[in-house]
This record gives sequence, C-alpha cells and structure tokens, in this order.
Amino acid sequence: MTVPSEDRLVYDWSVQSGPAPRRLAMLDDETLRDGLQSPSVIDPPTDVKVKILRLMDRLGIETADIGLPGAGPRQREAVERLCREIADSKLRIKANCAARTMIVDIQPIADVVQKTGVPIEACVFIGSSPIRQYAEEWDLEHILRHTREAVGFAVGEGLDVMYVTEDTIRAAPDDLRLLLSAGIEAGAKRVCLCDTVGAAVPRGVTNLVSWVKDVLERLGVGDSVGIDWHGHRDRGLDVANTLAAIEAGATRVHGTALGVGERVGNTPMEQLLVNLKLLGWRDDDLTALPEYVETVSQAVGVPIAINTPIIGRDAFRTATGVHAAAVIKAQRKGQAWLADRVYSGVPASWVGREQEIEVGHMSGASNVQYFLRARDLPTTPEVVEAVLALAKKSERVLREEEILEAVESVIDSK
Repeated sequence: MTVPSEDRLVYDWSVQSGPAPRRLAMLDDETLRDGLQSPSVIDPPTDVKVKILRLMDRLGIETADIGLPGAGPRQREAVERLCREIADSKLRIKANCAARTMIVDIQPIADVVQKTGVPIEACVFIGSSPIRQYAEEWDLEHILRHTREAVGFAVGEGLDVMYVTEDTIRAAPDDLRLLLSAGIEAGAKRVCLCDTVGAAVPRGVTNLVSWVKDVLERLGVGDSVGIDWHGHRDRGLDVANTLAAIEAGATRVHGTALGVGERVGNTPMEQLLVNLKLLGWRDDDLTALPEYVETVSQAVGVPIAINTPIIGRDAFRTATGVHAAAVIKAQRKGQAWLADRVYSGVPASWVGREQEIEVGHMSGASNVQYFLRARDLPTTPEVVEAVLALAKKSERVLREEEILEAVESVIDSK
C-alpha cells in the first residue's frame, strides 16, 4: 500500500491565506532585558546569563538584548561579560542594548563597545502615545528633540541604532510620522513598533505595520530601514499579534523565554520559534528549546506551568481513550511522524519529546495495553481489566507504582 505523504493527510488552512513573507523574519530575544523587568523574577548571575545567551545562539536566534548598561554597574558589567562571550566563543548572535533617549544611557553602550570590540545595536526608546505624553507632561517638540539628540549621539559614537517608539499601537498617525521621520533622518537603521501595554489585536497590528511600511516607502527608505515588532501579552494575543506583524512586513520580532517580562510578560520565544517553523517561515533546529526554557525558568524563578504550550509537562501527554487509541493505531502503521501528529498540532520530536499515553478515569483498554507493553508487562485480559478497574475508580491519572501494584496483585492471585 502506498504510504500517503504528510501534506496529503494534513490540510493546513493556516498557510492558505497567501504567500509567505517576502523576507525571513529575524528574532530578537529580550529575555535578559525586558524579561528581567518582571516584578517577580530574580536577576541571575552573569555566568547563567552566559549560558542562556549560548542557548539562544544554538536556537538560531539572530539578536539578543543583553541589558540596559545605563541602569548601573551590575548591568554594565554583565553586558561587558556577555559581549566578551560573543567574541571569545565566536557566537553568531548579535548584541543590542536598551537605552532611554538620553546620552547618559547611550554612553555606557559605546564604552562597552570600545572595551570589547563587539558591536552593539543601541535600542533607544521614548514614549509616543498621547496618554504617555499627557502623563509625562511632554509635548511633541520635547520628544522630537530627545529623539534627534539621542539618535544623533549614538550614530556619532559609531553605534547602529534602532529607534523605539514606546506605546506605538496607541500613538496618533501624525505624531508617529514626525517621530519616525526624525529618527530616520538622525541615522536610525531600524524602527521598533511597540505594543507596550498589550493593547493590540491582530487587525490593529496589521494596520500599524502596513501604515509604517508606507511611511518608509514615502521617505525613500523602504528597503534600507527595518521594522521591528515588540509585543506584550496583557490581552493574551501576543503570538497572534506577532505573526500578524510578520505577515504585514515586520522584518524582526521580539520575544522572551516563557514570555517573562513586564506585568504578565512578552511574546514567548519558544512559541514563536515553533509557530514560525510550522508555518514554513523559519527552519530552526529546536532540540535545545526545552533546555533553553528550563534554564531560564530556574534562573529567574518562574515555574513552567504544566499546561504551557510546547514545553509544559502535559504538552504531549494524554490519558483520554479516544486520543490514545488514535496514537496507538498510528504507531502500529510504523510511521513515527503519523503518531506524532494524529492528535498533536506540534510535533513532539521537534523538541526532543514524544507522545505520552497515561492511564486515568477517562482511559480505555488501549491506554492500559500501551502502558503495559511499553514496560514489557503482561497484557492478559485479567491484567488489563484490573488496571482499568482501578483507573475508573480514580479521580486522576494513575501513578506508575499504582499500576505495577495492580499487575502484581493479578499475578500473585494465580
């Protein structure tokens, strides 16, 4: 019998809406900057930050925000150490650092570049929305002046600059046009559009990125100035918004491991990596993804919830009879990819895992037989019936020792 190909068995409506983005979307990892601004995290030791940076590099992430050196000596020393790691280990990942549109924040970045010889992109940020202007008692001229001075100073120091308009998603078009024009005229090579408070929905992201693309085209820099997207997850739309930004023309998008960051956090990098691979927009080796997330989780003190997509304990685990039966039938066909996809939208093998079948109150005989065979235990009708009877009385998935006791009781009774 002819074995059907995967694309014959899975029709993906998600990739039927149009062609893939014209450019490969780069990734910028904000774990070591925005991620550490969460009020609940621990700022890890520098050697742990080095390990995290190396894992980012293994995952193919192009750039990383390695800190805000203007925040003080501790942050400045960490940034310098991370830059030296990039140079000494010949990592592919490139460094950038955050800074307010103030020379006092930008100078430490330039100093680290001078000390290490490693280029650092300066990500200079300032609020752009009317609500932020009102709260800060800024007028537009104040923001424009800071923009020109900061970007100009950074460029004069030999730094590449990304001009970051905070709260872009709630900024007025006329203000944005002036701000982006000023930043680009001062020498910025990228502009970053921010959903600083997680207020966006995908349609709004599409509208904003498309509008900014048009502005850049009109300025004659459509092919030379990149567009970044930086999203937060306050409305739970972070991944969807980021994918919308890429479709609309963003050439680099931001995320953090586990989505750690301000308030409820940023777009989770692990979800971005997997979704971009599923969509065919990137093709990274993701086998280091669990280690990356687990390392960050332990380093910053944020536990991984059991139902976290992709890397949570339950991501590829089932005790439901119908689900388990389908996985088992797929495995019997001798096609590993089939068993990995029949009841899973994400291939477990991509992240070094496999589909797990447990035994619980929603299980059927197939679950029990699979569990027993996997451990070279007897699968006689009496054994299967005893284990299944125990499961039906339980209000949770059975532990392995409970199943072994049930098997032993049947064997001992003979």
